[in-house]
Amino acid sequence: MKLHILPARQGVVWVRKGIRTFFRQPLALSGLFFIFMALMSVLSLVPVLGNALALGLLPAATLGLMVATQLVTQGKFPKPLVLLSGFRAGRTKLRAMVVLGALYAAAILLTMAASALVDGGKFAKLYLLGSSMDADILQDASFKSAAMLAMALYLPVSLLFWHAPALVHWHGVSPIKSLFFSAVACSRNMGAYIVYSLVWFGLFLGVSTVAALLAMLIGGEESVGSVLFPCGLVMAAMFFTSIYFTYADSFDAGTDVLA
Repeated sequence: MKLHILPARQGVVWVRKGIRTFFRQPLALSGLFFIFMALMSVLSLVPVLGNALALGLLPAATLGLMVATQLVTQGKFPKPLVLLSGFRAGRTKLRAMVVLGALYAAAILLTMAASALVDGGKFAKLYLLGSSMDADILQDASFKSAAMLAMALYLPVSLLFWHAPALVHWHGVSPIKSLFFSAVACSRNMGAYIVYSLVWFGLFLGVSTVAALLAMLIGGEESVGSVLFPCGLVMAAMFFTSIYFTYADSFDAGTDVLA
């Protein structure tokens, strides 16, 4: 396994590859992303442990979408069971994926706990429990501070776990080493990841703005939500499709990448 040092413009390439691959199997990849979101939503409804379970499954579910993207690049059709790829690769990798999921859930819960020290748990309840959000909460200075703190703490967590599921699955790397290698890969190619993030932010903003304007012109304000929601799902599915290429281009994975 060799890390590739990439130019900043590679971030644009990752976005382009993700969009192009998505349109090779748009219904399959959209459907898999919808199943992924539905599973996370259902788990979050389970009392007490639901949100922790959903967070713990997120690395494996993300890997499943990466494997689906890999199959599409090979001209194959990804079936729903591909989402369970992280749990079907043998006992050792299964155990490693479970450990990785537990570490991710713990990291997010600790991040939310830190934000709760700032605003008494308002932001954490919104994030974890989907509590009601009104104008008073949004204008609350402590809520804003908690949200900023959570975002600042989530960034290093994201870097640690970005490539970790793929490294565990395709390379058999231990969970702790996968976090280290993921952080190194992201930091060494930070320019590409910044460009990648900015391009996706611009696309999400641009598409949502155009979709909202068209919805208002055609059906009025009441139709905006019904248009933005499916557009958001499709854009998110494209984004998750592109994640595979950030891994495949960053590591010299050899034949394992297409195994």
